[in-house]
Amino acid sequence: MGVLCSVIKFENLHELRRLCHWGPIIALGVIAICSTMAMIDSVLWYWPLHTTGGSVNFIMLINWTVMILYNYFNAMFIGPGYVPLDWKPEKSQDSMYLQYCKVCQAYKAPRSHHCRKCNRCVMKMDHHCPWINNCCGYQNHASFILFLLLAPLGCIHAAFIFVMTMYTQLYNRISFGWSTVKIDMSAARRDPLPVVPFGLSAFAASLFALGLALGTTVAVGMLFFIQMKVILRNKTSIESWIEEKAKDRIQYYQTGEVFIFPYDMGSRWKNFKQVFTWSGVPEGDGLEWPIKEGCHQYSLTIEQLKQKADKRVRSVRYRAMEDYSGACCPLNKGIKTFFTTPCTEEPRIELHKGDLILVTRGLKHWMYGDKILNSAAEESYPLDIEQSPFQEKYSKDYLTVLGGTRVRGWFPRKCVEKCLYDVEADQEIEGEKKNR
Repeated sequence: MGVLCSVIKFENLHELRRLCHWGPIIALGVIAICSTMAMIDSVLWYWPLHTTGGSVNFIMLINWTVMILYNYFNAMFIGPGYVPLDWKPEKSQDSMYLQYCKVCQAYKAPRSHHCRKCNRCVMKMDHHCPWINNCCGYQNHASFILFLLLAPLGCIHAAFIFVMTMYTQLYNRISFGWSTVKIDMSAARRDPLPVVPFGLSAFAASLFALGLALGTTVAVGMLFFIQMKVILRNKTSIESWIEEKAKDRIQYYQTGEVFIFPYDMGSRWKNFKQVFTWSGVPEGDGLEWPIKEGCHQYSLTIEQLKQKADKRVRSVRYRAMEDYSGACCPLNKGIKTFFTTPCTEEPRIELHKGDLILVTRGLKHWMYGDKILNSAAEESYPLDIEQSPFQEKYSKDYLTVLGGTRVRGWFPRKCVEKCLYDVEADQEIEGEKKNR
C-alpha cells in the first residue's frame, strides 16, 4: 500500500485532469473505435485466431495500439518542460537580449515562449496541441512525433482489415439487377460459419470505423510530414513563423540585413539528433542550445525584439462602434462573420461601445488585437530599438496595455472602425519608409 501511495502522487492525479478535455476524449475515442473494430472484424470474420496469419495479425494490432497509446500518454503527461520561475541568464548583461514574462516573473530563455493555455513559459515551444491538451516542446517533442507516425500506420493496417472484412463477407451476397442493387445481409458463405453473423450493424460499424481510420491517416499523416520538415531544419513551427516575419520585416524596411537562423546545424542528421536520441531524453537542458558557427547565442531573441518593436509601429488603433459579447460564433454580427470565425483556441474579447483596441492582425471578417485599458498603471518600459516619432505614439498605447492586465483576442471586424489619426500616421510612416 505504501509503494502504491508513493507512485500515485497528488501531482500525478492533478495531471489526469488533462483527460477531461474535448481533444483527448476525441483522440482516445478514435483510437478505441478503430482498434476495437479492427480486432473484432479480424477475429470474427476475416482472419480467425486458429490460423497462424490470424494470430500474427492480432498481435500486430495489439502492438500498434500499445505503442500509439504509450507515445500519446508520454506526450501528454511528460509535458514540454517549463522555464523555471524567476529564471534569468547567468550573465546579467545578457538580459538585454531577452524578453521578460510578467506572468512567470522570469526572462524568456532562447527558443521559449509563453503559452496562455498552460500559463507558463514553455521550453522550445512548438505549439499547444488540443489533442493532447498540452504543449509540444523540448521534453515531449520526440514522443509527439512518434505518435504522429504510429497513428497513421496503425490506421492503415486497421483500414485494410475493414476493407477486406466487408469485401469477403459481402462478395457472395451482392446481386445486381437492371435497376437496383440488392445486398443480402444473411449469414456468410464460409466454412465453418462464423460464430457471429456479419449483419447490417456490423457492416455499418465497420464502414464507420473505416472512415475514421482513413480520415486519421490523412490528417495526422499531413501533420507528421509538416513536423518532420521543421525538425530536419532544427526549427519549431513558431520559429519558422519568426523567420518568415524576419524576411518580411527586412523587405518592408529595406534595411539590407541578412537573418540567419542560428540553430540549424547544417546537417539533417545532426538536426534530427537534436530531438531523437537512443535514450529518449533530449539533448541539453532546454535553456541553452548549440548554434551555427558565426551566429550569436541570442540571434533569434534579438530578432524577436525587433519584431516586437516593429509590431508597435504597424499596430493600428480601432474604436468599438457597437457591443460584442465575446461569443465564439456570434449570430447577431452577420452570416459571414458567423461562418468565418477563426479556427483557433485563441480567446475572443468582449467589447463595449467606445473601447479602444490596438489591432495587430486580421482576417476578412475578424481582427485580433489588445484592448487598451485606461486603468492600467503608467510605467516606463524600455523599447527594443530606436524609436521614430510615430513609434512613440504607439508605444504609449502599449504602455497602457502592458502596465496592467493584458486583454487580447479576436473580435468581429464590423464592430470597430479605424481611428482617423491612425490613417494619417500610416501615410506618414509609409512616406518615411520610402525615403530610407
